[in-house]
Amino acid sequence: MKFGFFTLGCKVNQYETQAMEHLLRSRGHEVGSFEENCDGYIINTCSVTAVSDKKNRAVIRRCRREHPNAVIGVCGCYSQHDPAAVEALDVDIVSGSAGREAFVDMMLSALKDRHHETQVDNALRRRSFEILPAGGLASRTRAMIKVQDGCVNFCTYCIIPYTRGPVRSAPLELILEQAQSLASEGYQEIVITGIEIASWGVDLPDKPSMVHMVKAICEAVPQIRIRLGSLEPRIVTEEFCRELSGMKNLCPHFHLSMQSGCDTVLARMKRKYTCDRFYESCVLLRQAFPGCAITTDMIVAFPGETEEEFEESLRFIRKCNFADMHIFPYSRRPGTPADKMPGQHSNAVKEHRSQLAISVAREMNEAYCRSLIGTRQQILFEQESDGFFTGHAPNSIRVYAEGSNLHNQVLPVEITACFRDGLCGRILSES
Repeated sequence: MKFGFFTLGCKVNQYETQAMEHLLRSRGHEVGSFEENCDGYIINTCSVTAVSDKKNRAVIRRCRREHPNAVIGVCGCYSQHDPAAVEALDVDIVSGSAGREAFVDMMLSALKDRHHETQVDNALRRRSFEILPAGGLASRTRAMIKVQDGCVNFCTYCIIPYTRGPVRSAPLELILEQAQSLASEGYQEIVITGIEIASWGVDLPDKPSMVHMVKAICEAVPQIRIRLGSLEPRIVTEEFCRELSGMKNLCPHFHLSMQSGCDTVLARMKRKYTCDRFYESCVLLRQAFPGCAITTDMIVAFPGETEEEFEESLRFIRKCNFADMHIFPYSRRPGTPADKMPGQHSNAVKEHRSQLAISVAREMNEAYCRSLIGTRQQILFEQESDGFFTGHAPNSIRVYAEGSNLHNQVLPVEITACFRDGLCGRILSES
């Protein structure tokens, strides 16, 4: 049987899609393109905003319209949050944000007798971590290891604690085993991912720290790069920097989840830090990892955000001097406290503030890229693009260079100029 996948949302969803692909291949099935004619289609959904829900529905409807006789299965946070809405879209198998192996079994069963089935648990009652195979497709250069699931922060704009449940951590022994296996398979980089990786270990015996886990991975596979997923700012302490700055294979790229650069807005969001604490994390990282890339997310036009609060956020992001940013206009998420807050902004205000923030973010990104001209970077090459081979530096900046057959090679490159959406450079000899 041939299966096509469509994945929306975060890196955890991407990881879990890869795991389902692996499970199907291990059972003798083929994974094709979502655009091909397949026997079954799996749509892994996101529900972080109402806009995400709209995208989910559009993909499901298109899949059914184009493949009326195929078995369609939907899993992920949207079907966890609103399984009835998914069932109404003529879907065969509906599953939530857990039980990926059971979901694959349900899909294979439905292909035999074309039955309909819905299996969604109560996410808030989950207590165990589902072990899935780590890795990626054979053509990829980097792989992901999911070390943690769930979140208990309950930010006022976020539905994820309700769709993913409480924190569950993967045992360190499993993480190290998967890292060593991926290294032996030839991957050159491992991305540590999870819903809230800073909380790894809080549910394990002796409550080991995330720093302990990351250091153990770096030491277990010293020959390949280790990249961290999004971090809660409070995890960055003097100890964090002291312990990890000695790990030569840890990528100097830190994505700190910010959301707003104004304390009063952060309070309404129920974020658990202040701007001063966030900035302290930036200072500590730059002291311990000179030249590192610090990136972040920002939500603009949160309910009640005044012009003064927005301007305060713009001043703060300039102060932090991020290497790159993701800017999101606030999107109402039914079922969250923020959805019922007063001071909801119009689309025009959201668009205006988004463009202003994007402009500042672009200036900072261009400045960071310019600062790298003349430096030497180790580039993990991934694919050809319009006569160039492209890859990423340890700081996550995309780099273009002339060459051929460079896939999955890590080579030294002298950065010569800003180019397209990143930098270009000249490959140096290993000597």
